[in-house]
Amino acid sequence: MFSTAFLDLPPLRRAAGTVRLPGSKSISNRVLLLAGLAQGTTAVHDLLDSDDTRVMLAALEALGCGLRRDEAGVLHVTGLGGQLATREAQLFLGNAGTAMRPLTAALAVLASTQGGAFELSGVARMHERPIGDLVTALRQLGCPVADLGQPGYPPLRVGDGGLHALHTAEPIRVRGDVSSQFLTALLLALPLVTAQGPVTIEVVGELISKPYIHITLELLARFGIAVQREGWQRFTLPQGSSYRTPGAIHVEGDASSASYFVALGAIAGVEQPVRIEGVGLDAIQGDIRFVEAAQAMGAQVVGGPGWLEVRRGTWPLKGLTLDCNHIPDAAMTLAVMALYADAPTRLTNIASWRVKETDRIAAMATELRKLGATVEEGTDFIEIQPLPAGQWQAASIHTYDDHRMAMCLSLAAFHPLVGEPGEQPGRMVRIEDPKCVAKTFPDYFEALFDCVEALPGAVPVLAVDGPTASGKGTLASQLAQRLGYHLLDSGALYRATALAAQEAGVPLDDGEAVAAVAATMALRFDGDTVWLAGQDITDPLRLESTGGLASKVSAHPPVRQALHALQLSFRRLPGLVADGRDMGTVVFPDAALKVFLTASAEERAQRRHKQLLSRGVEASIDSLCADLRARDDRDQNRSVAPLKPAKDAHLLDNSELSIEDSVAQVLSWWQPGTPRQR
Repeated sequence: MFSTAFLDLPPLRRAAGTVRLPGSKSISNRVLLLAGLAQGTTAVHDLLDSDDTRVMLAALEALGCGLRRDEAGVLHVTGLGGQLATREAQLFLGNAGTAMRPLTAALAVLASTQGGAFELSGVARMHERPIGDLVTALRQLGCPVADLGQPGYPPLRVGDGGLHALHTAEPIRVRGDVSSQFLTALLLALPLVTAQGPVTIEVVGELISKPYIHITLELLARFGIAVQREGWQRFTLPQGSSYRTPGAIHVEGDASSASYFVALGAIAGVEQPVRIEGVGLDAIQGDIRFVEAAQAMGAQVVGGPGWLEVRRGTWPLKGLTLDCNHIPDAAMTLAVMALYADAPTRLTNIASWRVKETDRIAAMATELRKLGATVEEGTDFIEIQPLPAGQWQAASIHTYDDHRMAMCLSLAAFHPLVGEPGEQPGRMVRIEDPKCVAKTFPDYFEALFDCVEALPGAVPVLAVDGPTASGKGTLASQLAQRLGYHLLDSGALYRATALAAQEAGVPLDDGEAVAAVAATMALRFDGDTVWLAGQDITDPLRLESTGGLASKVSAHPPVRQALHALQLSFRRLPGLVADGRDMGTVVFPDAALKVFLTASAEERAQRRHKQLLSRGVEASIDSLCADLRARDDRDQNRSVAPLKPAKDAHLLDNSELSIEDSVAQVLSWWQPGTPRQR
């Protein structure tokens, strides 16, 4: 997962490959609560691992549920059997509406009938998301619910420690036109109080997001509750309803998350399809009907149980007018697809967007306008005009701590596909706070990059060159972490080559023989660990003596040629920070930014001396200084790729700078405030 402050997406042109979806958030948190309330142990397969499920799991554990994950990753939940194991708890639920709403209802009922008091809170945005209609229904039932902040919003306290008789003889009325989660919460909670007779829920007004209620009803049936419904207005829970574990349950892949890759195929699946695994046309989630909307816009879709394949059909896409009440979350993806259409796209009946993680109608309109689009918004609709070639703007997309904003707007990086090739320059699209996707799809950007291809030369490279012990490795590593880019430590390649040649008994002065070793060595980088032929060489790679050997083998032109292709292979989405001695002059002459570090041999010897002492290695500063001068002379006077700054490199004398100062300086050169136009 990217934890950087921002992630810059270069211009993209093609999509193909396979993505395996994470489990559905809607199903995951419903299943967790049902398993937590049921009698017995439920084995939950393919559970979503995200921020929302983590807060639900933490709440269930605080309430006394048993949680155990086996070696296969299956979560075993031992439920409460409808009986409180603890009478008091303070539960923090982040920004998870699928945890806040149903837990509020379930705990209000349990606390009232068994004596308890529970406080439920979340992040600041959660305290802005309305819950008043659910609270009104619970108070109508007879549950004591106290507002701990602004009335009608979390935080809340449910129960007061005493026992309260609940009024279940008359129907419980709840509004259905604000959020379907209010009805879901009651449906999940009220089977707990059907011992004396059936309990009926009546929906006031039109019920929005009916497909999510369908999910709730399907899962209730899996846990032994057969809800009787009259249309979408009246739901009856039979007398004596009791939660029973189904033993095992599998969580479908998230259909809302599938929408981004369905759109990806529709926009850029030109030669090969995008294959989506984990959810298929047989899904119980309402958002699977996003496929119909994508087909209406021109996508070619085939699918079966648990899979979909999507490729581009009509191009440009077709604009459409669509009532999106049945796909409220997935409809956000249509708003970005609209940029690639041949006519305006109008999405209606989306008032629920305004009470989600952010006001999604306002947020979407604001961010699409940054890209250059003309957008009209209303109380419950948004209309987007297509964005012609030549009018796309570089933009820094604010994501509002909303996972769906980040994932939807990433599709704007395919703007080079609009118009004729070469008609417009690529524009960088910056996604602010990319880690917000952890709410439902922590590895979204990794999955995206595995399926897409950038314009030739568009994957950005930041080259950091400099002499031995100038600090280029530390600087490059810090820059890669800050930017979320891949890291190429070219020195490590030469050091590994030297070690591999030694292991093979090859003389280091035989350039052709060492090059043959370099071309065939089995080298793998795994985070900070380096593997050579299955052996961990991380520690020997960093020895002072190994650095000297690397300087010798790097002087051989055949060795440099043998490693050139390997170095180029590190240039992968979203970008690369490469450090070495010829990154900006030879390997990546087209690097977007080139930095050449400078510091005197004396200063570098002092730094190296401190490093060695910290490792318990005795060394002489004078000998270190002499060795550095010898390496500098060898590197600067070799016949191939001598050490020197690229003509367009920024010189950075870091003799008096901390690493933080050096990183800040390079980032000020790299991205001065807004995404660069490429």
